[in-house]
Amino acid sequence: MKASEIREMSHEERHRKVSDLKEELLNLRFQNTIGQLENNRKLVEVKQDIARIKTVINESTGTQ
Repeated sequence: MKASEIREMSHEERHRKVSDLKEELLNLRFQNTIGQLENNRKLVEVKQDIARIKTVINESTGTQ
């Protein structure tokens, strides 16, 4: 997910997307623990997407 795509989302959509990604991250961690996760890179990608969205949220609210 690109930052430009995130900036086009509404504030509510961003927060909803973060919640969805956190849930996905939880499921991926569980799968990794029990050995079912085939693509370990997916964990990193989801973490990076969460960080990107949080960065854009902080930019838009002016929080440092």
